[in-house]
This record gives sequence, C-alpha cells and structure tokens, in this order.
Amino acid sequence: MEALLPVLKSHPGPTVLVFSLLFRGVHRLMQRLPVPKMVRQDEFRSWKWKNLSVSMVHSLLTGTWALACAMVWPEMLSSLYSYHTPLAYLLVCVSTGYFVQDAGDIILTGHARGSWEFLLHHALVIWCFLYTLYTQLYVAGAVVALFVEVNSVTLHMRLMLKLAGAQASSMYYINKFANLFTYVMFRLSTQFYLTWYIIHNYSWLGHGGFFLTCMIVMNIMILIYFYRLLRADFFSQRKSYVGHNGTHNNNSKKFLTD
Repeated sequence: MEALLPVLKSHPGPTVLVFSLLFRGVHRLMQRLPVPKMVRQDEFRSWKWKNLSVSMVHSLLTGTWALACAMVWPEMLSSLYSYHTPLAYLLVCVSTGYFVQDAGDIILTGHARGSWEFLLHHALVIWCFLYTLYTQLYVAGAVVALFVEVNSVTLHMRLMLKLAGAQASSMYYINKFANLFTYVMFRLSTQFYLTWYIIHNYSWLGHGGFFLTCMIVMNIMILIYFYRLLRADFFSQRKSYVGHNGTHNNNSKKFLTD
C-alpha cells in the first residue's frame, strides 16, 4: 500500500476515473440480479432500483471503511486538515469515483431534472474530494464525512422497500427506526461536527470559506430532507402510498422524494 500511494497521489484524476469505471461495472453486474415485479413494471422504478443497488454497495463499502480508519487511527477525528494515511487516501479516491459514476448515470439516463438535489450534492462532494486528492489536505476530514454513508445504507433500504411497495412490511417498520437513529448519529452529527471544526479553525484553514459554504449548503439540504423523512415516516396521515392495483396514486418521482 505504501508503494501504491505515490502513484495515486501523482495521478488522482485518472485514479478517480478508474474507480468510476469499476462502479460502472458494478452497475452492470447489478442488472443481472432479480428485482421485484412492481419495480420491473415501471421504467423509472427500474432505473432507480439499479441506481440504488450500486449506491448500496458504495455505502456498505465506504461507510465501513471510514469507521475502520477512524478506529485504527483516532487522530483522524481531531486532525481533519493535515492527517492522512494511504488507506484513507485510497478511500477518498474510491468514493470520488462512485460519485462521478452516479452523477454520470443520472445525467446520461435523462433523470437530471428530477434528481437535481442529488446532482447538487454530488457536485459539492466531488469538488471537495478532488481538492483533497490534489492537495493531500482534508483527507481525514473526507474520511469523517464518509461516516454519513452508514446512514445511507438505511436510507437506500428505505427507498428500495418503497419501490417494491413494501411500506407495510415489518422490515420497513424496523428500518425506519434504524434510519432515524443512523440519520442523527452518523449524518446530522457528522455534518455538524465538520461545520464546527471549520468555523473553530477558520482563521488558519486553507480555503476555509469554500468548505464552509459547501457545508452550509449541505446542512440545509440534510435538514430539509430530515423534516421530509420525519413527516413521511412518523407523522404522515396517509396509510399507504401504493394503490390496491400495485400502482402509485401520484407520480413515481414525487413518491420517492418523501
């Protein structure tokens, strides 16, 4: 790994593209797996299922990887600006490759307009991570930021269950509480810690204004989504999103924003 690091640092752009292509390969492999009947019957649901399947692979991989890095090297939690290790740098390369692939998938399949929130999020993450890869600064910060992927696992599971029309299942019931817990513990807490770190050390951090702006935008987004999540899963008066004939009463894309 030590021998590989100089190569990665010398060619961060091509390295990201390689991992982007690898995730595209994962996307193709996921198409071979069986999908629920309700998903197959709708073009948008079918695309979204495939997209979420790749996202699930990324979240399981990078969320676990990020937590492992922090446990092995706890210095990452306090030295977000300058501390990094070869495995941490590689993790940021892998994750950046995924976000590039996912943004490309959204745009090239014609879903950019309906998925603008994801594209905005991806653009902010890609720019921040590329800065990290080219400067070798904020690597530990990027690793800590990837703690949110622990919550992404339950978020993706929630959406996939909704796509399959399984909102009334016990799995959905259990997952909604797990999702609430991980949202607070790994998404809100992580974002606010990173924001606090930048504000607290703003006077000496490189390009602190850029990163603080990105964090504020993402904080607004996750708070809005948290409100929508609570409203849909805990305070909704609607008994079901899916009609008796297996079709959704409203537009499929609107259905997935809650």
